[in-house]
Order: sequence, then structure tokens, then C-alpha cells
Amino acid sequence: MIKKLRVRFILAAMLSLAIVLAVIFGAVGALSYRSVTQNADSVLAVLKENGGTFPDSYMKPGGMGLGTDRGQKQGSAADSDTKAGKTPGSKIAGGRHFSAELPYETRYFTVALSKSGSVMSVNTGKIAAVDTEKAADYAKKAAESGKKSGYMDDYRYISYTSDGSTYLIFLDCGRDLGSFRSYLLTGIFVSLAGMIAVLLLLIVFSARVVRPFSENMEKQKRFITDAGHELKTPLTVISADAEVLEMDIGENEWLDDIKSQAGRMADLTNRLIQLSRMQEQPQIEMIEFPLSDLLEENLESFQALAKTHNETLTADIEPMLTMRGDEKSIGQLITILLDNAVKYTNPGGRIKASLSKEKNTIKLSVFNTAESVPRENVEHLFDRFYRMDQSRNSDTGGYGLGLSIAAAIVKAHKGKIAASTEDEKSLLITASFPV
Repeated sequence: MIKKLRVRFILAAMLSLAIVLAVIFGAVGALSYRSVTQNADSVLAVLKENGGTFPDSYMKPGGMGLGTDRGQKQGSAADSDTKAGKTPGSKIAGGRHFSAELPYETRYFTVALSKSGSVMSVNTGKIAAVDTEKAADYAKKAAESGKKSGYMDDYRYISYTSDGSTYLIFLDCGRDLGSFRSYLLTGIFVSLAGMIAVLLLLIVFSARVVRPFSENMEKQKRFITDAGHELKTPLTVISADAEVLEMDIGENEWLDDIKSQAGRMADLTNRLIQLSRMQEQPQIEMIEFPLSDLLEENLESFQALAKTHNETLTADIEPMLTMRGDEKSIGQLITILLDNAVKYTNPGGRIKASLSKEKNTIKLSVFNTAESVPRENVEHLFDRFYRMDQSRNSDTGGYGLGLSIAAAIVKAHKGKIAASTEDEKSLLITASFPV
């Protein structure tokens, strides 16, 4: 149990770290990609407004083409840049500030298509990586997509119509997209390295975190075992003394009560010791045994008890099923489930035991009707000392340990046990074992 608690702690911590890193890098990556796309669209907007080229004002050093004299333009641009808090020589394209070197470092090409989709003209003078044929191919594919803008490989394009013709401008974003991809890969590798480092630290420190819980559980188990053995002797003496007194003075209601309560205490002590041992998951001897026959034998012993309670006990058992496990423990499991069903079935109710094999799983289930089975209580059925109907404690004579022992037996056989109710008037307990 402690080992599972430690593993769950590590998994929860690693999952939380992975989610946080994924959200962080996802957000940063999305913002970076958006920035690359917006910058490209701003440049494309300038090229679109000027027929697929940068205007002369962008090509003149320091000037925006707003004055008639070159000196005036430079002075005006410098003054406006200073007032705006920008570096002199920066340009404004599509509402964004760019370096004055933008026209010289930008690689792009343009293609014009007719109404029929044929290529009218291609201009690849501002790019060396794309020839006329490849540029035309890019343009046709972009036109067929029907989108006004998008990416073709590492080229961001914009499409617009003028005078019945379609013009497409492609901007080379390879450098920016390459930096973006490099950032993502670096981030992924760094995150993985960080997660491995955190995992190693968690493995080391989780042992210290769960150590107090482990020690407490070991002390609890030791206390139950030691206390159980210490209680056996006085309980045996009390029972023996009561029997001697009964031989001397005859039957007496007080002596009967002493013997009854001593017997209950002895039974409770034995069950606690058994539960403690089962939860330690000792190495049990696994042998092949006939599970169908074992269930049928136990059903026969409960038929008479069910009749005395005016209950109907039926079975649906797949014949010739065998199981590998501890036959004595599985027999006890069947006894616990049937005993629980007989005790808590409503008068005149039904009990049904089923055994079947589905693929690689053997399913043992016991169904019984009941007066009331609240759904919120079902999940607590396998807790120690829990009984659903507290008002019937004295009638049923149980301790609330039976189903806890059943769960421990199933767990020791690497199986699963679950309880459910469909109408809150019945209970179905199913134990599943791997074949």
C-alpha cells in the first residue's frame, strides 16, 4: 500500500509538472507564432498597397517620402522618431515599426493570375530560392485553396483581386519560422531534461515523505497482531472458567452471556489478525483448483440458512471453470459474500450467485435484494468496521470486517472487487480475477 501511495504521489507530481510546462510552452509558442505571422502580414500589407514592391520612401535612407527635400525628409523622420521614442531610421509598415534595412533583407516574389487561373506574370527578382516555375506552382496551389492568406511551406502569402485578375504575394518567413521551430525543440528538450531531473529528485525525496506513513502502518499492524495474540489467552481463560462454573452451578443466563461475549471477542480478534496478515500481502501458494465446484459446494451450505430467512438463493455457474490461487482463501471469499447477502437481504428477497469467464477475466458476483442501499454508502462497504445498516448490528452479529477481508483476499490474488446498486433496493458485489 505504501509503495502504491509513493507511486501515485510521484505520478501526480509529474503529471502536474507536465501540464504546467505544456501550458507555458503552448502559450509562449502560440504567441511567438502569432508574432511571426503578424509581422509577415504587416510587410505583405505594405507590398500589397504598392503593387508588390516597397515604395521609394522605404528605399531612401532615413526618409518616409513625406517632404520634398531629402534633408527635410531625414530631419522630419528623425524628429518624429525621437518624439515617438523610436530609433532614428526605423520605418512604419502596416502599423508596425521595422528597421530601415527591411526592403534590403526581405525576400519575396509575386505572381499574377488571370480569371481562368493561368499565369500572367511572375516576378522573382527579390528571391533566389524560387524560380519562375516553382513560383507559379505555389500561386496555383494557393489560388485553389480559396484562402486570402496562409502559408505555403515557409512562405506567407496574401491574395487579392484587382481589375479581374488575382495577385499573390509570397513572403519568405523561413528565418523567423526556423527560429520559432528551434525555440520549440530547445524548449521541449530542456523540459524533458527538467522533468527527468525532477523525477529523480521525487524518487529520492518521496521515500522520506511517505516514511512516517509507512512507520505508522507498520506499528498499527504490529499492534493489532500483538494485541490479538495477547487477548487470546485471557479470552480462552474466561471461556474455560465460565464452563467450569456452569458445571458447578448449572446453566445461568449470566454465564451464557459471558461465554457469548467471550466468543465474539475471540472471533473479532481472529478476524483482525487475519485482515492484518492479508493486507501485508504475503506470498500465497498458487495452485490450480476447480472454482465452479468450490462455489457449488458453498452454495449448498447456505441453502438451508437462506430458507430459514425466507430468502430465495439461486445460482448461474459456468461449469468446469478453474482458477489459479489459494483455494482456502477463495473459499473464504465466497463464504463472506454469501453470508453478507443472507444477512442483509430483505425478508422474502432474492440472492443470486454468478460465475463466468469473459475473455481473460473470471468474474464472481453475488446479487441480493435489500430494503435500502443508498448509493453514497456503497463505496464505503469495504472499509473496516463499516456496516450499511447500523440498526441491525445486534441482529446480524457482524463486525464490519467481512468485506474488508474479502477485498484483501481479492487484492492478494491481483484481482479487483467492486460494489454497485442500480435501484438502491439491491446490491451487486463483483470480484474479478485475471486468468
